[in-house]
Amino acid sequence: MTDWFPRFDLAGRVVLVTGAARGIGRACSLACAKSGADIALGLRDANSDMGKTLVAEIEKLGRRALPLQMNVAHLDQIESAVAAAEAAFGRIDVLVNNAGVGPENPAEAVNEADFDATIAVNLKGTFFAAQAAGRRMIVRQSGRIINMSSQAGHVALKGEAIYCMTKAGIDHLTRCLAYEWAPHNVTVNAVAPTFIWTDGTRPALSDKAFLGQTLAHIPLGRIGEPMDVAGAVVFLASPAASLITGTTLRVDGGWGLA
Repeated sequence: MTDWFPRFDLAGRVVLVTGAARGIGRACSLACAKSGADIALGLRDANSDMGKTLVAEIEKLGRRALPLQMNVAHLDQIESAVAAAEAAFGRIDVLVNNAGVGPENPAEAVNEADFDATIAVNLKGTFFAAQAAGRRMIVRQSGRIINMSSQAGHVALKGEAIYCMTKAGIDHLTRCLAYEWAPHNVTVNAVAPTFIWTDGTRPALSDKAFLGQTLAHIPLGRIGEPMDVAGAVVFLASPAASLITGTTLRVDGGWGLA
């Protein structure tokens, strides 16, 4: 009878997290490990001190951690990292497609190099990481892919036209992959955070005027923490979410309600 109740743990699962070294990626890695998963860490620099520290933290939780060289702007690194994770752990149950960049720039000032660099990570990297993991999940007829979107995919942010465009693209890519891979028991979902306290957002959020303007849009009245996002990721990766696919789960404090 107890098998009827939903399970929210990741016991025995293998999770690959891209952009794992800091911020939301780091929180997702630790939260998934705490929930029982072994973690493959996709890192822009596999030899970084942040990566080594994260490996040690995961091992302290009693789980295995594998640092991987995985700059998602380079397709060869995507394929080699996914192959290495599969070789080390035997499979990849969950891909957390977290790596992303968001350089702020007024639309009229964006040049081709800025545009291409953002697209290369946020869209191209997200797609090909999903493809590399998805191909293997299709063979196994089982898998979860969780893409990192943003509230920027459905609200306009000044100075973020290219970033917003890529996140809207991730939302629809999520729906397309979910529809295409559903017959193979591969679910594809996205998580869309509001402003989260990270190294990337802290300089802007430290400005009291900007912070006040931002909080005015958030009914719950606070900036998110990385673990707020990680909680949604763990849920979508867990057995409890087995009938959810093609959705974008907003972790935005209610920004989109007004």
